[in-house]
Amino acid sequence: MNIAMYVRVSTQRQAQTQTIEQQLHLLREYSQNQGWEWNEEHIFRDDGYSGASLRRPGLDRLRDHVRNAAFDRVLVTAPDRLARNYVHQMLLMEEFERGGCQIEFIDQPMSRNPHDQLLVQIRGAVAEYERSLIAERMRRGRQQKYRAGILLRLYPASLWISRRSRAPTRPRRRAGGASRGGGGG
Repeated sequence: MNIAMYVRVSTQRQAQTQTIEQQLHLLREYSQNQGWEWNEEHIFRDDGYSGASLRRPGLDRLRDHVRNAAFDRVLVTAPDRLARNYVHQMLLMEEFERGGCQIEFIDQPMSRNPHDQLLVQIRGAVAEYERSLIAERMRRGRQQKYRAGILLRLYPASLWISRRSRAPTRPRRRAGGASRGGGGG
């Protein structure tokens, strides 16, 4: 049996705290307990990619392999690691099934049983809801900092200035020919 593993974290901070390594440990342990062998080249990972988007390099490579019938089964720790959007989860699961590949979530293995299918759907909806809650909390936090005078957003979005120090977080070019030699006259 050809096994693939898919792991994902949304932020670089999660990637640095090695939550992907924790996922991989769980997947390897599960695979070993089932008596399945895996190949390191069949581990597809997305470090710092949101589950709200289907545009992820690791997922794209996995989908290409599944399309070419390279795997019988894909192991994922949980549905929200595959996608944070319920519709995306269903789309990927159907795509993998058409490629002759079964997807298995190790935290709650499922069958073709209608109860298991319902559980996956509910968990997908909860993951999507959780994602929207996180986005709303972050928006409110930024808004509160702005109102407190801690942050002032300038264009482009990557440049933030503290109102207290009035110092940009990255250097700005001096206006009026600072790079010219000599001076004026």
